[in-house]
Amino acid sequence: MTVTTVAPVVTTATDRPTQVRCNAITKAFSNDTFALRGIDLHCPAGAITVLLGPSGCGKTTLLRCIAGLETPSDGNIHLGHRDVTHLDPRARGVAMVFQNYGLYPNKSAYGNIEYPLRRARVPKKQRQARIEHVANMLRITHLLDRKPAQLSGGQRQRVGIGRALVREPAVLLMDEPLSSLDAELRVSMRTELRALQRKLGTTMVYVTHDQAEALALADQLVVLRDGHIEQIGEPAEVFTSPSTTFVAGFLGAMNLLEAQPLNLPPGTVGIRPEDLIRGTSPGDLTLSGPVVDTDLTGTERLVHFRCGQQTARIRIRADEPVPTEITAHVRADRIHHFDTDGNRIGER
Repeated sequence: MTVTTVAPVVTTATDRPTQVRCNAITKAFSNDTFALRGIDLHCPAGAITVLLGPSGCGKTTLLRCIAGLETPSDGNIHLGHRDVTHLDPRARGVAMVFQNYGLYPNKSAYGNIEYPLRRARVPKKQRQARIEHVANMLRITHLLDRKPAQLSGGQRQRVGIGRALVREPAVLLMDEPLSSLDAELRVSMRTELRALQRKLGTTMVYVTHDQAEALALADQLVVLRDGHIEQIGEPAEVFTSPSTTFVAGFLGAMNLLEAQPLNLPPGTVGIRPEDLIRGTSPGDLTLSGPVVDTDLTGTERLVHFRCGQQTARIRIRADEPVPTEITAHVRADRIHHFDTDGNRIGER
């Protein structure tokens, strides 16, 4: 992970927690290329706001606008009560953590963490106190004398986060900071990261394309698509009641089926694979057809089966034999209905 202290100044702990407000943010890179299209977003103070979406949706551009590394074409950004839209990054009191490590190879872990404080000309005793405090929180005190080459990926990641936290930023911005780690370490590190944020109370804006990571970390989840916000809310709310077919498909890989072949009004029917139950039930919607593929996901299999001219997926236990035909039903109250424009109809 690369940690870039986007400012040589160091803020104080009294500056936080700080809310972030983006008002009608537009970012155009050319006359016909828009990365952001009128983004309105409030990131609550002391909470984790996760920006989720596919590559090219604008989530990193939005993060860079908040940091001051990009200037919006229109709109304004407030950190707390300050309008920072055109403020130099060094005056914003934010720190940013990037995907790649980028630690100085010739400096020890201590030297890497100390670097932004040296640039800010923080007195030596104060530097030492801050570094010791951060190293203790991150459990890397015993690693401070080591160079990056002597550290594991997870250890280097902790040093990178330490270099950002030592500045005591008002807002911590993180751009896919765990994506370079292996799957097992990512799970443990996101748990540690959330616990650390809770302890510090720092406002965090976190970018990821990983839905499991987003659901595990977020206090507020923001799903972006093509430069605009598709849905925003608490993670459970967004997952349970997706507002569009895009959110339904991106978050949880919901089955999205044309309603008319199922003898339902025009539009799209959404059914999560885990909500399909094998067998039939009077009054419920039944789907049936031949099995065409399976995906082993660990303790479960995702079984793909044809339903008329469409394909649906159902989850079964990995130790169950895979049948050649699937018949399954879903309760009426577990069906999601979307209109012909892909917008949600009614409430769950």
